[in-house]
Amino acid sequence: MSVDVKQIGARLRVLRRGRGWTLEELAAKAEMSTSTLSRLESGKRQAGLELLVPLTRELGISLDDLVTPVVRDPRIRRPVIHRDGLVIAPLAPEGAPVGTYKITYPPVRDAPEPRVHDGYEWLYVLSGRLRLLLGDQDLILTRGEAAEFDTRVPHSMSAAGGRPAQVLSIFNNDGVRMHTHTAPGQQA
Repeated sequence: MSVDVKQIGARLRVLRRGRGWTLEELAAKAEMSTSTLSRLESGKRQAGLELLVPLTRELGISLDDLVTPVVRDPRIRRPVIHRDGLVIAPLAPEGAPVGTYKITYPPVRDAPEPRVHDGYEWLYVLSGRLRLLLGDQDLILTRGEAAEFDTRVPHSMSAAGGRPAQVLSIFNNDGVRMHTHTAPGQQA
């Protein structure tokens, strides 16, 4: 993780003012000159440990509280996956602890064979009707309905009726592998 050290002075000022202290009061508590603290807060002086440690001690914070993580580009730019007639759009970065996808299930005549794998899945129907075979249950979920289940129970999903079903699906890494990767010899 990279951090923006240029923000240290501004964060010091905000923390000091948040406690209702003047420059003079904090400088005296931290045993430094008021001008040194003023230059730190304005960014005109580099913040070394010899100055920051007494300030953080007096403010009751850690050094980590003074540095702001650099915000990375939050957009997800991953290719859409086409697998077994499904259109799978990744909604989380590669390697995220939870896989989040928008999956479009095409209308089919027969439901796919139920599968079993480790993990849990949570889904939310965005549009259309989703047929969820879960163990002995044959369920139809409509727009606005959600389901959560243990994926060790045999399950399969498909669009119900003549229109595609769009679903927001969230699952752990075992579910990601099962839903987005093709088996050897399969077409993607």
